[in-house]
Amino acid sequence: MGMSHQPAGQRPAFSPELARVKRVLCFGAHPDDLDFGASGTVAAWTAAGVQVEYCIMTDGDAGGFDARTEAEIITTRHAEQRAAAALVGVGTVHFMGESDGFLEANHKVMKQVVALIRAMRPDVVLAMHPERNWERIQRSHPDHMACGEAVTRAIYPAVENPFSYPELAEAGLEAYKLPWLWLYGAPAARENHRVDITSVFGDKLAALRQHLSQHPDVPAMEAFVRRQCQEQGAIAGFGDGALAEAFHVVAVNAQDTIAGF
Repeated sequence: MGMSHQPAGQRPAFSPELARVKRVLCFGAHPDDLDFGASGTVAAWTAAGVQVEYCIMTDGDAGGFDARTEAEIITTRHAEQRAAAALVGVGTVHFMGESDGFLEANHKVMKQVVALIRAMRPDVVLAMHPERNWERIQRSHPDHMACGEAVTRAIYPAVENPFSYPELAEAGLEAYKLPWLWLYGAPAARENHRVDITSVFGDKLAALRQHLSQHPDVPAMEAFVRRQCQEQGAIAGFGDGALAEAFHVVAVNAQDTIAGF
């Protein structure tokens, strides 16, 4: 995967040549969040043999444009997300079951995040960004920020602290030092890493098309996504017509990391 260059004087956000990725756990607030923000990168990972799993924190039960019951909406959105995930090589989708619009970064949610991370022990955890984006506030749905905040709080210190949620360690889910946190939907000033998804952009669109309950105008949605990815490809300098996804990459446990500092 291509990567963009860092400004002078900054630590490189991520080097695929040095940081080998074998397992990735991805969090989204709603079904379709990961497909908008990161499914091209996921498709590139799975094509390279990386194991990727999804966790969707809410059921998306407040989304849609028709008069279905809440139970019908939940069933539809779960099915749409499973189908979308399969198209980018993801066979396991965990549904946390929180209510759409009511997600909070509380200990009930954080404990589930810690359990999933400790169980999979991934090289990368990918989640939504916890900061509000004032340039495009639609990215900053309260559930989006709660997803990012819950995952970020869980990663440090709880995932690596054996005294956090001790019942998890007692059940065999031992503390684990996560190497990398990748956040999508970030404010532009936070974006420090871009992935060239030109070769898998068709897979990204195919995944997004599965969420038909959410997109009354599919051509307009696809044009918007293409334009966004073209802008990121240009920022990264990947070449004419290149398409990219952008992330705020955080080294959680780098070689020079000292706990508590």
